[in-house]
Amino acid sequence: MKTILLFLLLCHVSSSVKHSLKFFFTASSGVPNFPQLVGAAVVDDILAGYCDTDIKVVEPKQDWVKSAFENNPQHLEWYTQRCLENLPHAYKARMDSLKQRFNQSGDLPSVSLLQKSPSSPVSCHATGFYPDRAMMFWRKDGEEIHEDVELGEILPNHDGSFQMTVDLNLSSVPPEDWRRYDCVFHLSGVKDHIVTTLDKAVIRTNMEKPSDITVPITAAVVVLVLVVSTGFIVYKKRKAKLPPSPPDSSSELSEKLNPET
Repeated sequence: MKTILLFLLLCHVSSSVKHSLKFFFTASSGVPNFPQLVGAAVVDDILAGYCDTDIKVVEPKQDWVKSAFENNPQHLEWYTQRCLENLPHAYKARMDSLKQRFNQSGDLPSVSLLQKSPSSPVSCHATGFYPDRAMMFWRKDGEEIHEDVELGEILPNHDGSFQMTVDLNLSSVPPEDWRRYDCVFHLSGVKDHIVTTLDKAVIRTNMEKPSDITVPITAAVVVLVLVVSTGFIVYKKRKAKLPPSPPDSSSELSEKLNPET
């Protein structure tokens, strides 16, 4: 009886002890100085093993894991094959799919020049890039400048890509010198960069041009003149068709009362 109770107690104790084994993988593409794939095995929230495509080996991080690999070399071979051969190919396909979804399969993002009003700074705005490691700055005659330049934060878009803006104050720059300036956008890991020359013709703005305002106003004035002129002509015609006015009754009565007058 004691033996049975002891056995049941041991079973209860052993069944209540739970261990966890988790694997974490990080894949990247086009990121300099960073492995294409990083893998980690965690047992009970303790790092047990590590591998990446740069070191090209599986590293045990605990003594008991090292002993297990020494006693069972086939386990080390299995993990090495999974981490350094099978998974990189699988995650590369996933990364290519994500690039196409974000439209980042080697293409650079769109860069625009924006200005709210003629006295406002000109904003160089880049959007749709990924990842968020990017640089953008203004140049004058090919040299990077910092005076009268304000760099904004990198902000997320709703689709997972990013955007950023850098402003240039042109209040002291004559219009003939604008083309000496350009905006440069560079995405980390991408060889090429985007250079946008400062040109009034390509600046996007939400202001209406003076000519667009003058035409509606002129048309309204012409319509108003036509309406007034037409009304005056109709009035003249109607007045000409009316019968002659009857004699003044007061004058007629006066003649009857004073025939000698």
